[in-house]
Parts: sequence; C-alpha cells; structure tokens
Amino acid sequence: MDIHATTSTQTTPQAQSPDAGTWTLEKARALHDAPFNNLIFLAQTVHRQNFDPNKVQLSRLLSIKTGGCPEDCGYCSQSAHHESGLKASKLMEVRRVIAEATKARDAGATRYCMGAAWRNPKARDMDAVVAMVEGVKALGMETCMTLGMLDLEQAVRLKQAGLDYYNHNIDTSERHYSEVISTRSFADRLETLEHVRQSGIKVCCGGIVGMGEEATDRIDMLVTLANLPEPPESVPINMLIPIAGTPLAEARPIEPIEFVRVIALARIMMPKSHVRLSAGRTAMTDEMQALCFFAGANSIFVGDTLLTADNPGEDKDTMLFRRLGIEPMDLDTQ
Repeated sequence: MDIHATTSTQTTPQAQSPDAGTWTLEKARALHDAPFNNLIFLAQTVHRQNFDPNKVQLSRLLSIKTGGCPEDCGYCSQSAHHESGLKASKLMEVRRVIAEATKARDAGATRYCMGAAWRNPKARDMDAVVAMVEGVKALGMETCMTLGMLDLEQAVRLKQAGLDYYNHNIDTSERHYSEVISTRSFADRLETLEHVRQSGIKVCCGGIVGMGEEATDRIDMLVTLANLPEPPESVPINMLIPIAGTPLAEARPIEPIEFVRVIALARIMMPKSHVRLSAGRTAMTDEMQALCFFAGANSIFVGDTLLTADNPGEDKDTMLFRRLGIEPMDLDTQ
C-alpha cells in the first residue's frame, strides 16, 4: 500500500476550506468545529500542498534585555506590574549576542530571534540593536526581533540593517484583549504590524491560548491574522505557561485536543505561513506534539529556555524528531 496515497472519501461540508481572503468568523468556526478527523485531514492536505510534511524549521530565541517592562500583559513574568521575582537587566552587549547566535547556528538553528522587554525601543538603544541584526545576519542566519511597538522610521532602519522578521503578537481576539492587557490597545498592535509590513520586513505574528478566552476568541484571532492585507509569514501559537505572580497564574489550561484544533485551523487559514509550535511545549506529551506536527505545525524554538520560560532541551527534541522521522528544515527551503 502506498502510504502517500490519498483515500477518496466523502467529507462533511464543514471540512471544506473557503477561499483565502474571504474569512469570516462563521466560516472559520465551521472548520474549527468539524469532526476532528476531517479537520486534521484537511489541515494535513493543505500542509502537504505547501511544505514538506517531514521538515520542521528550527529557531532559537534569546532575551537581549530581560524584565522591567512597563506593559501589564497578564501572562508575562517580565512586566514591572507583577511580582514574579524576575529582576530587570540591561541590554546585552552586542558581542555576547553574536557569540550566542554562533552557538545556535552551529547547533542547527537557521533563524535567530532576539527579544527585549520594552514597550518600544528608545533612540539610544537603536545603534546596538542594529549592530546585533547585522552581526547575526553575517553568520548566514535569518534574523528576527521582538522589541515592542515600532514606528515606521525604526522599522525602516531595522530593514536596512538586514532584519528578516519582526515578531509582534496580537495575543488574542480583539474582544478578549482588554481582559489581558490595558497599557496598549489592540489597534496599537495592528499599527506596529503595518509599520513592519511597510518597511519590507516579514511579519511574525500569532497569539497565546489558555488565557481564559473562549474558543470563539481563538478563532477570531486567526481570522484577524488571515484577513490582514498579507497574512504573517510566521504564525507562533503559544500555550500559556502560568507563572507565579502574574494575573494568569491560575488560568485553566486549554485541553490538548482544543489546542490541536487551533494549530490545524491556522494551517488551513494561512496555508503558506510557517506555523510555529511555540511556548508551552514542556507541558505537552510527545504524542500531543506529534499531533500538532500532523495538524500543520512546522516550526519550533530549540534550546532550554524561551526568554524566561523553560523549553524542551535539544536532546529531547532530537529524540522526538528521530521517532517521528522529522528532519530540520534547511534555510534555502524556507
């Protein structure tokens, strides 16, 4: 039997994907609520039409400035509003960032992401940030940064330095947003995304699930992303890591099957985007991660930490990849 052959079966109307660019909450909800097997089958079909199903992009994330953030994001240990016990640090030296990026490249990472706990970068920090981008780019890696809100001038300068991607998540639906964050608006997030897109930098934008939202909020978040003038090239889906001292420390975890549905829906709605299985993997079984890869996730962060949170070590990821027959994605195929 050819394991790559597709069995001809009749699917329910809910498993039919609408044309890209016409997403409504109702259409997306119909897909999300379809029988699980139909949803996963469609997601894997879409995935195979656009990517090698057995290749996963490896990225590394480094916190270049930790803690002391003036924003009050309810999930974040780095907020100055929360008693998480995390001490604020100064911006990391450029040469140290380049040294860490070199280690990541030598370990197989093809994209290097640098994050700073800022509301927005100050003028005094831009020279160092630009030097980091130029240094990592010279290593032959894709570059990504997340520095908070950007104005157009800052975005253009980062593009000129060689920045490939800018991460700025919308986090959740517009309806639920004010339940999580009060110091900047949903519209502020979209404005930064527009500045990034205008500058020519690729967009990395997704959200966090398990923050007390309803299923409709998760679906609506994806509708917002898919209906942008250009969908994000990279869509990180994070599962909340409850952190002591933050308002969401006691949030009820999302059920595994519900999380997989979000991954599958993201794949179907944004077929050409890299869907990244991001924060929360330490709480996932190997079987849950395998389902996420089957549902269309094709990017992960490697290493022991994600900014300030734990992440599965590289040895554990290597073992899982070996068991599943997955290989790291080459840079030239991304």
